[in-house]
Amino acid sequence: MKTNYRFAIALFVTLVTAAFTSKANTIAENKDNAAVLEKQVSVQYEGNAANSVVFRVAFENPTAQKFTLIIKNDAGDVLYNGQFNDAHFNKAIHLLKENSEMNPVFVIRSGNQKVEQAFKVNVNTDTEEEVVVTKQ
Repeated sequence: MKTNYRFAIALFVTLVTAAFTSKANTIAENKDNAAVLEKQVSVQYEGNAANSVVFRVAFENPTAQKFTLIIKNDAGDVLYNGQFNDAHFNKAIHLLKENSEMNPVFVIRSGNQKVEQAFKVNVNTDTEEEVVVTKQ
């Protein structure tokens, strides 16, 4: 009887330990994958055009896995949502200058990972137009 009881406890401890170890490995793996994805994404301010602010979005996607590019405004409204599977994605994004200040957020979502990059844009129009962009 004591042998069965000890066996049951040992089995229970083994199962619980395996479950936590598996979850810990998954969390560590997701952090590593997110770090890799972060290095593959580049969002840069390129300048301004007639009535827009221009950003360059690049994503090195060597496996050509399907990904989503989402652009949100500071209120969280989706301004753009597109799906791509380019291995070397590189796109110029023109955001209309509707306000003197805007805070666009660029999101690349691939699988269960995402990278967000936020910017603050101030447009000053006196006699000469000045655009100030800071990455947040």
